[in-house]
Amino acid sequence: MAELTVLRDRLRELGSVVVAFSGGADSAFVAWVANDTLGPAHALAATAVSPSLAVEERDDCRALAREWSLRWREVVTHELDDLAYRRNDGDRCYWCKSSLMDGLEPIAASEGATIVLGVNLDDLGEHRPGQRAAAERGAAFPLVDAGFTKQDVRAWSRRLGLRTWDKPAAACLASRVPYGTPVTVEVLGRVERAERGLHALGFRAVRVRHYGDAARVEVPIDRLADALAARAEVVDVVKRAGYRYVTLDLEGLRSGNLNEALRRSAG
Repeated sequence: MAELTVLRDRLRELGSVVVAFSGGADSAFVAWVANDTLGPAHALAATAVSPSLAVEERDDCRALAREWSLRWREVVTHELDDLAYRRNDGDRCYWCKSSLMDGLEPIAASEGATIVLGVNLDDLGEHRPGQRAAAERGAAFPLVDAGFTKQDVRAWSRRLGLRTWDKPAAACLASRVPYGTPVTVEVLGRVERAERGLHALGFRAVRVRHYGDAARVEVPIDRLADALAARAEVVDVVKRAGYRYVTLDLEGLRSGNLNEALRRSAG
């Protein structure tokens, strides 16, 4: 398992950091360790706020900051103002991270700090153009530098008593929209309402993939039977979110599965 001391040493090398803090397991771990290692004067957790961030996630960032005594602030980003982002091609995440960097760079400059992201080694093999956008503009990936995998992050988070150790991955809401389908505030709101309703039914890990009037619901394989047993309630909350048709994906929850279309087209 990766060594926490190596991560702490890397953060000390950076000296002062602004952590892009989405509240997920990775960014939360980096924010906690940075605060614990450098102190709040040299570690700021910043949460990007836009229609692509679910309100539940925004509220959890605020709660975590309070629980862990993080120095924290919200930063409004404007990716939806960018046509390159809205058109939603394979590089959508590049433009999203560019907007994030636009918001964080002035803060980092005023702090004399480096922007850091919670990218781990497992992320490097995936289609993540956002990483390229951040790296091009000088962001650091301390988890990668310290040799941390996703499993390492969760194991250390659990050892440190961080409640995010088993938090399901929660990518931005735009990741539910197939490439080529324009990203709009209305679409993001519909996805968010549907997923919030499913969370209330007890489906903690869930994705609602947007296909116009149809929603494709993904839950982990071991929860498929539960989703079928709650069929009426699932259909109700998803339809109330604005969808006419509700389907259940029998392959289960797969993070980043919309990238399969990119791989097929490249092949």
